Amino acid sequence: MAQFGFENDIHSILKLDMPITNAPMARWQRKASSSNTSAVNGLSPGKTANVSLSSSKTPSKTPGKTKKPSPSKMGGDRFIPVRNSKQMDVASFLITKENDNMDTSNTASDRAASETQKAWAMSINGYNIEDAKILHLGGKPLNAPEGYQNNLKVLYSQGSTPASHKKTTRYINSNPSRILDAPELRNDFYLNLLDWSSQNFLAVALHGCVYLWDATQGDINLLLHLENPEDYICSLSWTKEGHYLAVGTSDCKVQLWDVEHKKCLRTMTGHTARVSSLSWNDHVLSSGSRSGNIHHHDVRVAEHLICTLAGHSQEVCGLHWSPDGRYLASGGNDNLVYVWPPPGGARNKSVHCWSEHQGAVKALAWCPWQPNILASGGGTSDRHIRIWNVNSGSCMSSVDTESQISSLVFAPNYKELVSGHGYAHNSVAIWKYPSLSKVAELHGHEERVLSMVLSPDCSTIATVAGDETIRMWNSFEVDPVKKKAKERLALQASSAIHQSIR
Repeated sequence: MAQFGFENDIHSILKLDMPITNAPMARWQRKASSSNTSAVNGLSPGKTANVSLSSSKTPSKTPGKTKKPSPSKMGGDRFIPVRNSKQMDVASFLITKENDNMDTSNTASDRAASETQKAWAMSINGYNIEDAKILHLGGKPLNAPEGYQNNLKVLYSQGSTPASHKKTTRYINSNPSRILDAPELRNDFYLNLLDWSSQNFLAVALHGCVYLWDATQGDINLLLHLENPEDYICSLSWTKEGHYLAVGTSDCKVQLWDVEHKKCLRTMTGHTARVSSLSWNDHVLSSGSRSGNIHHHDVRVAEHLICTLAGHSQEVCGLHWSPDGRYLASGGNDNLVYVWPPPGGARNKSVHCWSEHQGAVKALAWCPWQPNILASGGGTSDRHIRIWNVNSGSCMSSVDTESQISSLVFAPNYKELVSGHGYAHNSVAIWKYPSLSKVAELHGHEERVLSMVLSPDCSTIATVAGDETIRMWNSFEVDPVKKKAKERLALQASSAIHQSIR
């Protein structure tokens, strides 16, 4: 019986039939009290009603204003507990501690997820996304991972400018460094009236005379003067050593002159028309004529004519041996370019014959650092520079210069190609090889450029034009540091040769 009485007491306590003394006021009680207060204030405006509210009521946020009652929800009044400042601090502490425990418990799983995300990023993008920061505060810029390629240009970077972004282009003076007068110069596109020797002597033909300009001392001397006033000089060519000069004349002759003693060593005949082009290959002198024939002369023997090449149908105005002596290139007024083997036996047939040019081909140049590369330029009807590979026989590239091309020269100091032009620009153009992008254009001649040659140190080009002037363009000056290193290597090579001879 006692057990049933104890259970009944517990059930009666749990039913909460009796009011809770410490509980907050019910919502209906608060409404009634607020309505009584408003009624008292309305009846007695000058008096203040002393309405005692429970200490648990929360004061209104804006005193003096009546808060609009919110609509009641289904299910009755909600329970709003009363919390003082101490309880709030305790609750905040418990929540923080609970979150810390959750972070500690989830550290391993988060770490595994982070590793998985990093692995996916590495496999898809090639780099970790967390490491690819757009902005970086302080320190040096982050280096890209190995194998990562960024096609965007860097606009701003911290620190000094990288070596790859430094300006490497040189200054090219557009004005000539020296101008020489060339009176009575024959204004003929097909003639070759200028050549520069390895001894630094510049030879120029002025009608029937040949003058030598000493580029070291600045002296000018007369080498020869043709006796017949109707005859004129058509072509000039120095030997490799620079001691002898070959001269082609309008009376179908080829003369060989000793420059030091100013003496004509011999006169070679055989052509039936003027000799407008000359080129040396060791002891063999090749001469091109207006008849279209090319003669090979062995200057060591009395019977100098050793071979005749008959390929061109019109005047041979361009003639050049390759630096290694393996090929002879010839260009003619028939718009053809021939490549010939060295003389000997029955080897008088051409290796190549190119007919792509649409104008006379006078401008020919062999590449010094690639002996199998030949550059050719066409006349007024063509105006194109073409680069040929002699080994394959194909045209590697071409560019339209929009002007007559009279001469071509390779500048080895900067691996560039220089072209002299006649109608209509009358200028000198510098092209980057092998892209054939124009580097600079030099203006100064008032009429068409007829011939162009390179100085022995490959730093200056000399041009002669129909305006009867010779202009020096110092456009390929070598860096002093590189020049000293090159001279040092040459000195070491010469000393090694002397030691081997001993």
